[in-house]
Amino acid sequence: MIFNVIGYWKNIILLWACGISLTFVLLTMPGKVMAGEAEHSAAVEYGAYLTRIGNCMGCHTTKGGQPFAGGRRLSTSFGVFITPNITPDKETGIGLWNQQDFWQALHQGKSRDGRLLYPAFPYTEYTKVTRQDADAIFAYLQSLPPVSQTNPAHDIFFPYNSESLLAVWRTLYFKEGVYKPDQSKSPAWNRGAYLVQGLGHCNACHTTRNMLGASQDEALTGGQIMGMNWYAPSLSSNLEAGSGDWEIEEIVTLLTTGITKRAVASGPMATVVRQSLQYLSSEDVLAMAAYLKSLTENDIGNVTGVHFSVTSGSFRKQLELGGKIYQEYCQACHGADGKGAPGIYPALAGNRGVVMDSPLNVIRSVLNGGYPATTAGNPRPYGMPPFQQILRNEEVALVVSYIRNAWGNRASLVRALEVDRSKGGDD
Repeated sequence: MIFNVIGYWKNIILLWACGISLTFVLLTMPGKVMAGEAEHSAAVEYGAYLTRIGNCMGCHTTKGGQPFAGGRRLSTSFGVFITPNITPDKETGIGLWNQQDFWQALHQGKSRDGRLLYPAFPYTEYTKVTRQDADAIFAYLQSLPPVSQTNPAHDIFFPYNSESLLAVWRTLYFKEGVYKPDQSKSPAWNRGAYLVQGLGHCNACHTTRNMLGASQDEALTGGQIMGMNWYAPSLSSNLEAGSGDWEIEEIVTLLTTGITKRAVASGPMATVVRQSLQYLSSEDVLAMAAYLKSLTENDIGNVTGVHFSVTSGSFRKQLELGGKIYQEYCQACHGADGKGAPGIYPALAGNRGVVMDSPLNVIRSVLNGGYPATTAGNPRPYGMPPFQQILRNEEVALVVSYIRNAWGNRASLVRALEVDRSKGGDD
């Protein structure tokens, strides 16, 4: 009888304890679920921001196509690369990928199945991205609406279509590794370096490449953009686009609006400003500006240095002819003195972009015209009309030569052949 009573009370106590436990679970579970959802939502939001910085949509979206569905053609001297679909579609996108697969692509340059990726995808820079940031980007991409879009295969010339050759290339030129902070620098400087070197992949354009398409260095020394008839100027030389003598605020303005009193982002850089850089947080753009300014701290180049000097009669004759063309087509906006209108029409006098060794960007601007980036800080930019259908190659060469040597500018003359070679290419 006693044992029956004890057993009875044991059952009562057990049921009571279970009730407490169940009540605790029911009370705490919604909080955990809500916390998990909040963390995921925050990761997706941060991933969207990082995706903007990396300008992922810029490459993974073809003109008129669905965002991130790929299909954009990247023409290079090695063939044509087609960007893949990175929406979460399970058949044609990355819907079957997980975080580790995505990290492997960014960090190691390998696809989900272990296949080596071509460096047209800038994993050579993305390898510096942290795992936390890679996971956030993946979370954002997985939150997108899936788009069923099968894109064509790459059309790569022989022998560059050999995976064995690609493996050799990686051995020679690819260094895997997350960005390591420089302990002698400030946290802001390191943040800027991380963004420029890694997710921003600035070196993908602002570098000279060898015959195998590998970057010659990581110093952002400038070079012609692969597959494009545009020159990305050196960011570490005061003779080109170095910002060592700029105030931080002016660098910030150029990065976020695409225009300042003495500089305008044009061509592909205008697109980067519009699609990516204008969305940087104030902290990140200040950090990036601080890092970019520091790149020229050891550069002794003189911004107003003489590149080229000729005093022959033939030289003067060409400048006279170019001056007449300038007066007819350019002077109304850029002024007789070449000083333009600050914030509207860029100055040509003393413009480093005009007197760089490579005249390519000036030629392209005259041929194709264009607009600075349309941004929140410059919502209605003034544009330049194209003159490709108005001026012959010889006339373009003359007027560009004049611009490069008027008002104290000094640079080499431009030939009609250079104008002809600059035509075409991706804007």
